[in-house]
Amino acid sequence: MWAILAHATLGDGDRAQALFALLNPINHALTPAEAGRYKVEPYVVAADVYSTPPHEGRGGWTWYTGSAGWMYRAGIEGILGLSRSGDRLLLAPCLPKHWPRIEATVTHGASRYRIRVENRGATGRILGATLDGRPLEILGQAVCLPLSPGDREAKIELG
Repeated sequence: MWAILAHATLGDGDRAQALFALLNPINHALTPAEAGRYKVEPYVVAADVYSTPPHEGRGGWTWYTGSAGWMYRAGIEGILGLSRSGDRLLLAPCLPKHWPRIEATVTHGASRYRIRVENRGATGRILGATLDGRPLEILGQAVCLPLSPGDREAKIELG
């Protein structure tokens, strides 16, 4: 999971997503033969997936909550680029080039932030940003928005 976050931080969305798919437990149980090799639950994150015979492809140490928490962070914060810092929402997506867009809704109190990221030019990074049609400043490869404590509906577009 840390390698996924490292690749996302380096701007390599293709590699980050490929590693995420490799570690995603459901991808180890798509056929009866794969599930038989994996030998653990396909709905929980395994801390280990063995790579050497005779246990190659077998999962181990499931229900290890640390792995699940890191997988969540790798996907949501690393690849999708959604995180929170105090009273601010940080957006720093690192998408694989073959993803055309993502959409997410973040709820904070009574406020809803509808986020749409267009992968323009298939760069996987932010080229421009708006909040309710008004331009936002991009700092490095991130957009930082103050979260409103009140009842607000906001539309954020990145591309």
